[in-house]
Amino acid sequence: MDFEKAKLNPAAVFKSPQEVVSSQELSRPQKIEILQRWEQDATLMEVAEEEGMPGPQPKLLQPIRDALHALDYWPDTENSGPSKA
Repeated sequence: MDFEKAKLNPAAVFKSPQEVVSSQELSRPQKIEILQRWEQDATLMEVAEEEGMPGPQPKLLQPIRDALHALDYWPDTENSGPSKA
């Protein structure tokens, strides 16, 4: 598996966020890094959809967050900015 490619475009390497969690080739920090990137991409897609620009991906934000939680990763959402992006 090409970690750099997965990090840059998780959807091109994995079919679902759960597949990242299940990967035997990645360490926990690598999985979290990939899922965080995927979360950023999904957030941007949801913002675009709200602005009337539908994207090709199904809604993945919650499955990505579920995958992060499965890795026992809980981001600090209280101190994040007010922006969705």
